[in-house]
This record gives sequence, C-alpha cells and structure tokens, in this order.
Amino acid sequence: MAAPNTVKHARHLGVRLEDGWHAFRERGGRSRGLVATVLPFRGYGVSGADGWVRVFARIVLARPGAFTNGLPKSKVVSDGVRGWRNFISPPIPHAEVVAEIGGRTFRVDADRGGVLDVKITVDLAPGWHAVTLRSESSEPADVSVFVVDRSIDFGVVSDIDDTVVVTALPRPLLAAWNSFVLSEHARVATPGMAVMMERLMRTRPGSPVLYLSTGAWNVAPTLTRFLSRNLYPAGALLLTDWGPTEGRWFRSGQQHKVDQLRRLAAQFPHISWLLVGDDGQHDPEIYAEFARRHPGQVRAIAIRQLTPSEAVLAGGRSMGTMDSTPGTPWVYAPDGAGICEGLERLGLLEPERVAGPPTSAMPVLPRKTP
Repeated sequence: MAAPNTVKHARHLGVRLEDGWHAFRERGGRSRGLVATVLPFRGYGVSGADGWVRVFARIVLARPGAFTNGLPKSKVVSDGVRGWRNFISPPIPHAEVVAEIGGRTFRVDADRGGVLDVKITVDLAPGWHAVTLRSESSEPADVSVFVVDRSIDFGVVSDIDDTVVVTALPRPLLAAWNSFVLSEHARVATPGMAVMMERLMRTRPGSPVLYLSTGAWNVAPTLTRFLSRNLYPAGALLLTDWGPTEGRWFRSGQQHKVDQLRRLAAQFPHISWLLVGDDGQHDPEIYAEFARRHPGQVRAIAIRQLTPSEAVLAGGRSMGTMDSTPGTPWVYAPDGAGICEGLERLGLLEPERVAGPPTSAMPVLPRKTP
C-alpha cells in the first residue's frame, strides 16, 4: 500500500540558524558550570471562577548566585548596567517551568528562545498576587501578577520608546547604542509622563497598566528598574523577540504591537483603553487601526509630540490620522503636562485642585492713594 502523500515544509533558514546557535551556547554554558536561572517579569490576569493569569519570564543559564530572585546583584545595578549584559546569558530553549500560584502548581514550557509567556487558568481575587517560578534545580523566583476585577472598565496601554523614556529607538545605530552600550542610569525619562500616569491611577484605582514596546525581552529587567526608579505605575511589559520567525528573518515590531492590542481586546472585552504613544513612527496608525476595529474598546488616544530633534532621530513624524477615527477623541501634546490638560477636558482626569491661602493669612488691603 502506498504511503500517504504528505508535504513537509522546511523550517526557515533563520530559525534553524538561531536554534543551532542557542543549542551551542547552552552546551557551552553548561560545560562552564552555569545553572538554570529564572528571570521573572510582572504579569496580569482576570478574576473570577473562569479567571486566568498571564505569566512572563526568561529561562537562562547564569553563574550560581549571579541573580537574586531573578535580579542582578545590587553592585552591578548600582554601577549602572550596560545594555550588553542583558544579552550574554544563554537561553534554555523549551525549558520546563514549575509555576506555583494560588496554592496550586502548574507545569509549563518556555519557547525555543527561553521565553515563558503562558496563560494559566486559576481563580484569584482582584489585586496583586505572587507567582513562584522554578526550572530544573534553580532557585525559586517570585514575581507579581495584577488580577483585574471584572467590574473595571478602564485601562491604560502605553508605548515605552520616546513615550515614557527618550530613546529614539527606531534608528538602527541609535537602537544599538541604547540597547547594548548606554548605562541604564543614563536613560532619560520623558517630562511629565510619570505624573500623568500616576494621576490616572489615582482617578481610576484598580485599572490595569500595560507597557507595550518593540524592545526585546532581554532588556525587560532594565526597563522594569527604570519604570520603578522614575515612579511610573507598576504594570506588565509586553515585549518581543528580535529573532527570526518561520516566515521572515526578523520579527515585525509593528505587527507585534498590533497582535498584542488585539489580544488585549479579546482578553478584556469589558475594558475601554486609553492608548498612549508618540508621533515618531507608527503609534498613531496602529492605535487608529485598533480604534476602527474595536471602537467600543478605545476611550481615547494620547500622543506625545516629539521635539523637532527627537522627530529627526526617530525617523520622522506620523501625522494625519486624528480624523480617521470618528467618535474616538485624541489628545496631542509635547509632554505629560499637556496630555493631562487634554485628558481633563475629556473628563478622564479630575482637575488638580490648587490650594488657596491659609485662612489665618493676613488679608491683602487695597493700597491707599496718597
């Protein structure tokens, strides 16, 4: 009897090369005595009997004791972590991970790049919860996930590059400088954006905050420390992998953002999002397309206007999209203070109350004319 006619598609050359490189690095790392280490990142989820959490981490090989609870030793951090340090730990492809959350244990797998991005069904109350992750004989690593109450109807998705931190990331040479050379303590926060985000969370407590970027998961620890150091609200990072896929040599940063927004729309059908970005590249177009597809799930779009020099470094401005989303308001301003004013006009922020003079202050008397 003849064998069935089957067609086996060859894997993309880039994928085969990357997998071979990861396997080579893993063998070399284990021969040098490196051990499995879990680098966990904040996650998010939904409460209820059919609730779930989305858990993020990277599983890498590192020197014993090089990390504490998934974070580098304090001296390295205080000295200023150079970006290249984030890329030297060999990943463990398809690592098996044990996750403990809500008194239950789950076994999950990382992808071929050692990145763990899994959705776990679990019933949790709204608020922050701890997840403990282990791989092989690694030390346990704890991380928090924010579980959203189903009654919440507002959330924030914010771009990172040139929105909360000035990076000029789209230009390849500057991207390499920011990612591999620049010390994390030299990164500059965008004026007023942390205050704007903090005011939103005070106005709407319990709302989720998510930070969406085309950056690689390798820089997640650096971004997490930057956001904390500059007093941004705690939230999950939605990053990507710069490596090849089955269809192309490099992942599309734009497609990554589109895919993550669509996933959020499906995961949180009850939430209407404030989308925050900048006009340096594609944020306005991506947000406008999302608003047209999901008009009931976009409360407003806030775009930070880059300075002329930032716009040149970022590769130009993206204009002409504000009129393409009927019913979705836009806020367009050069900094967080201007965006706050626009959000106040839309009723998304309560106006800041300016305290008057103390009641015991001496009255100001009119000046007598001599």
